[in-house]
Amino acid sequence: MADYHFLRKENCFLALCLAQLGRGQFPVPILPQSPGLSKLRRHLALRLQNATPGGTRAVSGSRARSRDVRTRGLASPSNQGQQQTEGRRRAAAGADRWVGGASARRAAPAGKGRPAAAGYPLGVGEAWAEAGANLGERGGARLFVPQITVFIVMTEKDGMKCSGVLKPLKKDHVLICEPHIFLFAFQFDPLTIESKKAATVVLMLNSPEEEILAKACEAIYRFALKGEENKATLLELGAVEPLTKLLTHEDKIVRRNATMIFGILASNNDVKKLLRELDVMNSVIAQLAPEEEVVIHEFASLCLANMSAEYTSKVQIFEHGGLEPLIRLLSSPDPDVKKNSIECIYNLVQDFQCRATLQELNAIPSILDLLKSEYPIIQLLALKTLGVITNDKESRAMLRDNQGLDPLIKILETKELNDLHIEALSVIANCLEDMDTMVLIQQTGGLKKLLTFAENSTIPDIQKNAAKAITKAAYDPENRKLFHEQEVEKCLVTLLGSENDGTKIAASQAISAMCENSGSKDFFNNQGIPQLIQLLKSDNDEVREAAALALANLTTCNPANAKAAAEADGIDPLINTLSSKREGAVANAATVLTNMATQEPLRVSIQSHNAMHAIIGPLRSANTVVQSKAALMVAATVCDVEARTELKNAGGLEPLVELLHSKNDEVRRHASWAVTVCANDELMATELCRLGALDILEEINLSVSRKNKFSEAAYNKLLNNNLPLKYSQTGYLSSCDIISDGFYDCGRINHGTKLLPLKELSLKEPNDQRAILLINNKSEVPPPLSMEDKSSDIGYGRSISSSSSLRRASKEKTSAGVGSPTEEKSEPTSGRNTVLSKSATKEKGSRKGKGKKEEEKVKEEEEVLSVPKMTGEGSPDKEWCPPSDPDFCLYVYEVTKTILPITNMKEQVEALAKYVAERMGGHIPKEKLHEFSWELHISELKFQLKSNVIPIGQIKKGIFYHRALLFKALADKIGIGCTLVRGEYGRAWNEVKLMDRTRKGVIGCLPPPETYIVDLMFHPGELMKLRSKEADLYRFL
Repeated sequence: MADYHFLRKENCFLALCLAQLGRGQFPVPILPQSPGLSKLRRHLALRLQNATPGGTRAVSGSRARSRDVRTRGLASPSNQGQQQTEGRRRAAAGADRWVGGASARRAAPAGKGRPAAAGYPLGVGEAWAEAGANLGERGGARLFVPQITVFIVMTEKDGMKCSGVLKPLKKDHVLICEPHIFLFAFQFDPLTIESKKAATVVLMLNSPEEEILAKACEAIYRFALKGEENKATLLELGAVEPLTKLLTHEDKIVRRNATMIFGILASNNDVKKLLRELDVMNSVIAQLAPEEEVVIHEFASLCLANMSAEYTSKVQIFEHGGLEPLIRLLSSPDPDVKKNSIECIYNLVQDFQCRATLQELNAIPSILDLLKSEYPIIQLLALKTLGVITNDKESRAMLRDNQGLDPLIKILETKELNDLHIEALSVIANCLEDMDTMVLIQQTGGLKKLLTFAENSTIPDIQKNAAKAITKAAYDPENRKLFHEQEVEKCLVTLLGSENDGTKIAASQAISAMCENSGSKDFFNNQGIPQLIQLLKSDNDEVREAAALALANLTTCNPANAKAAAEADGIDPLINTLSSKREGAVANAATVLTNMATQEPLRVSIQSHNAMHAIIGPLRSANTVVQSKAALMVAATVCDVEARTELKNAGGLEPLVELLHSKNDEVRRHASWAVTVCANDELMATELCRLGALDILEEINLSVSRKNKFSEAAYNKLLNNNLPLKYSQTGYLSSCDIISDGFYDCGRINHGTKLLPLKELSLKEPNDQRAILLINNKSEVPPPLSMEDKSSDIGYGRSISSSSSLRRASKEKTSAGVGSPTEEKSEPTSGRNTVLSKSATKEKGSRKGKGKKEEEKVKEEEEVLSVPKMTGEGSPDKEWCPPSDPDFCLYVYEVTKTILPITNMKEQVEALAKYVAERMGGHIPKEKLHEFSWELHISELKFQLKSNVIPIGQIKKGIFYHRALLFKALADKIGIGCTLVRGEYGRAWNEVKLMDRTRKGVIGCLPPPETYIVDLMFHPGELMKLRSKEADLYRFL
């Protein structure tokens, strides 16, 4: 059957062609215009026109011979007539036999046995019958039709039945027609099928017939409309893939129905995923062409709207150029098309690239036209789209140029459109960020309308969005100025009183933004701050956070507002907010308290509200902003000893030191600042060093990227308040580093090496290591003092009185564990006497301002002493306290009595140097230095004291570093400014600065002081200029 070609409708047309050929009629009838049939028509017309009839001859038998007769003459007319009559008879008989007879055929209605096209008088069976008769009338002549293949519609089974009827010759495709052989076509009568299974209809999607495809698509569309389960069923049945092929079908009805199905199916997430994989976006976008039907536009845009909700689909729509036809469809007369198109555009413009393209396509006028629509959903989607695209400055300018603000203001003025007010406010909020738009709205009176609308509205969401609009616009300084001129502050204070939490939050945020304007800050001093304080007591954490933010901005650099917040009873709710679960609220509350603490009365009030315990939680927070603000609050509030002690007792030093490890620069800066403030007294400095703060700061300062001015200041502060550690590490004490009781020198230690406390060093057994020198002016028995001495030295008496009262206060602080538990009597002063004559003050100009520092040192003297020694062996009731040094107390008394009254600084230094040398073994000739047996003396003292710690007063034979330390300690007691410098190989020396009156300085000014080194060994009292030969010989071996 390889030579039989099975077609659908062409059989009837071919039969008609053959019938006409048998009649000798040319040309072939015109066939319907379609791609497939046109090709067949052209082929048949060409071939039939070239056909040549062959000669006739008498034949016998049922079959004709197959030999080619090309040059035979035609039969005579009489024979032809007989043959025509016989041929018609046989053709009619054959037609009756195959298709049921001519009468039945003629009675059949059109469409059932007759061709559907008008103008054909014969049915299918008749056409073939007449073709056979006409050919047979030629008397069995063989008609040679070059290169013609017969096309017949039949099943393969029917084709086998006709194998004896048609005998095509493969050699030259000759169609042999005997008089008694007829050709018939078999057309399948239409069959109506009723299917109740979706699977059956899905199978029909693969049918080649347009009518079946159209009906199947229509049924599937109705099925999909019924719910999500049906969509999932169609997906499981594999309906999506064949439907995608129908989107490009040549039949409009099939294409339309397939598009409608996808408009419905695309709302299913699984279908959307499959469509992305099949990459049908280009086919769907093609349905948006202007020549397509409105129905196709509706469902194609619906499909795109559903698909555009996902990012990947957005990219595909954009890359396939879907934005331009969607913008064009915004002008469609069909509201559904408009709705679907603007919805899809709204989803697309969430991406910046799509927004930029939208500007290029000038879509804003079309979107603005949608605001006039009678359908609220279209207006809403248009406003939402404008709300997104107006985030870009260029789009705001385009909106302004197209007079887009007027319809927005009109929407706000129309009460019937209250469901659109929120979105309209959102668009206006974006537009207000643009200065030109802001000026335009103000000039047209729109700004005043907006504020009045927000203040008078009773709808919470509208009030909230109005406040948000003000917030966004207020970030621009010029806009803030315009708002202030329109008295926006009154509107915001009104909104603070709303019952809706969202409105309160938005109003608080707007106040925060307006705080950048100084006039607004002053306005909120009386109106606004009390309301914000009340919001801090809200149960809503978001409200508390927004209120704290507003207060933080209001009180920054504004002491009046900080005071107003405190007077409104804001301290207690602010401290309670420090325990909030919202980190923003905690950070803002800490900021407000920091701003308040800059004023001493408010700081005292904050401390009285247990703030030091409340700040521990924020210090331990994992949020860097909270950590930073908490450390800043600590720095602002621990400015006195009581607050620092409270922080230490609350366990706040540990988390504060941990913040120094932070990788955040701001956290490290603020933590360093807090450590600097906390280290203002020696007790806290010692505790911070024990916790490792000094080591951390040293590590930070070694890093180029991590160090800062605050870390350097904190490091120096810790060292300055821990002089034993400073001298051990740096080998240098300046004239500002005042040695106090409890100072000890254990020699040089390397950086990173921990300095052991004096108690631990004192309890160790004596060893061959360097002796530890102790300075302690506290004695259980005061040196004898005559009435004459007491009356002659007023300053000294004052010092003793002050020292005694401090000792009594120290004993009362038993909880701190400092000071001696035994009852002490009045003793010589441990602080510097600052009662000097005017001449002495002038002489000591470089030491101005030290009196206050000395008073602080004296005040903290008893608390600092954590140096213990066991007095009263075996008595558990006795606490460890530093070894007493009555000799040093006597030294202090004697130098205060004899040297302090000297008014000349140089004479004071010389006298003190001679005094120190006398107490340490006298002057030693340089050549006999090696004979000075000071080591044996020190070893004996160790053995007697059973400790490595030796009070400085008990050393009677001392060399460079013994004498230099004693000189520094005594000089600090009587107000002589000097430095202590450690050298190599046991060398140490003191440097003093003195005025050389023989030198002349600039007219009207004194010459700068010169630095001298004090000789305590070879020529006690001699002063050597720094870097002179004598000075170098004294300092170095």
